[in-house]
Amino acid sequence: MPQSPPPPQPLALPLLQADCANCFALCCVALPFAKSSDFAVNKPAGTPCKNLRQDFRCGIHTRLRDQGFQGCTVFDCFGAGQQVSQVTFEGRDWRTHPETRAEMFDVFPVMRQLHELLFYVDQALGLPDAAPAHPGLRRVLAETQEWTRADAGALAALDVADLRGRVNTLLLKTSELVRAKVPGRKKNHRGADLMGARLSGANLRGANLRGAYLIAADLSRADLRTADLIGADLRDANLRGADLRGAVFLTQPQLNAAHGDPKTHIPATLTRPTHWT
Repeated sequence: MPQSPPPPQPLALPLLQADCANCFALCCVALPFAKSSDFAVNKPAGTPCKNLRQDFRCGIHTRLRDQGFQGCTVFDCFGAGQQVSQVTFEGRDWRTHPETRAEMFDVFPVMRQLHELLFYVDQALGLPDAAPAHPGLRRVLAETQEWTRADAGALAALDVADLRGRVNTLLLKTSELVRAKVPGRKKNHRGADLMGARLSGANLRGANLRGAYLIAADLSRADLRTADLIGADLRDANLRGADLRGAVFLTQPQLNAAHGDPKTHIPATLTRPTHWT
């Protein structure tokens, strides 16, 4: 009796963090800037930033915050830039091959969403308490991986909203399973306006903070262990002394946008921002 072929092995995940050396500075060209506390100037989408050099490097990279470009230090493409540059367009840059400009700049935001989804799904698959959701997560992981390898035309036509919706259902289930293990009653601040809120020392362990507006909130010494922070806006939030170990779906851009100190506990998978004191 012939043996069944082995099941197909999942594709290796692309690098889910920016590799600027292998990118054609897509975040500095494809995306728009609005003059604000995050950006010193207005810049329309598809126009190179005035600080971009011919070698696709930033001319003020070490002085971005001092020069009013704090937003650049917060942004992370989750590795979409090098995926578009080296895989989708096979190393053809938009300067040498100007015919790629429009399509490349349209595809970059789509790829960033795909890579962000991969980041969340990969994190969810690493949570043992979310095991009941893992089969579905593995299916959407494989589907999303395949999309990251699609050609530019297919990516431009992709219904990302539909894919995000299906992934989000599984991420919600993941969050509920993980937070259910935290004893006691958990706070629900999903989508709440907590801008400037005084939450110093608050017990937010296992809390639902999905999409919460925590801009400039005082979360110093707060217990945020196992809190769901997907989509939470942490710009200028005070995380000094806060405990974020095990926080669900916390990203590097969220940390980069906040303020912390050596006493801030963060997940081992993330990096302490250099501007934290």
